Amino acid sequence: MALGTATARYEPRFDTGRLSLDLLATTHPAERLGSLTELRAWITGSGLVPPGTPLTHADAAWPPAFRELRAHLDALVRSRLAPGPRTVAASLIRVNTLARAAAPPAPRAVRAADGDLVRELAGPPECAELLAALARDAVELLTDPVARAGLRQCAGDNCPVVYLDTSRGRRRRWCSSEVCGNRERVARHRRRAAALARA
Repeated sequence: MALGTATARYEPRFDTGRLSLDLLATTHPAERLGSLTELRAWITGSGLVPPGTPLTHADAAWPPAFRELRAHLDALVRSRLAPGPRTVAASLIRVNTLARAAAPPAPRAVRAADGDLVRELAGPPECAELLAALARDAVELLTDPVARAGLRQCAGDNCPVVYLDTSRGRRRRWCSSEVCGNRERVARHRRRAAALARA
């Protein structure tokens, strides 16, 4: 799917509360890492690199590498949400390997034209560095008891998005109140209106 088509209908979302969970959300409602252009947009939009970071050196091997990490993260997160007989040993090994394979991209502070300090990378980020940053985020998430306890599956119809519930009382139901929450409120209103029409 071309970027124009994908983004016209499905803007990338970064509202799960963790970078690694944002990566998982790239499968819904359609594949968002299907092309190099989509992946570059996701990397920049996610904040994995500072705005304006050149990613022209990225090649066709990058999207499959990100999708592979996403599949392993999905297995680990879903096993946490619904414990059972799943075998996630291979996924755990792969995520740990990626987490230590390279140092995440090194940031530095530089002066912008207006004199303010802005974050910039010391050089173009390599794929292994970006994968390491995502894998380390997942390791931190899955080994932190407080964060792990906040993992939630969206209650929206047919929404597989997993998010980190940091709300007061941990009562958040949807990955996004504006997306799935609004959809649920509209559906509830329609059901009530239909019931009143039949009465």
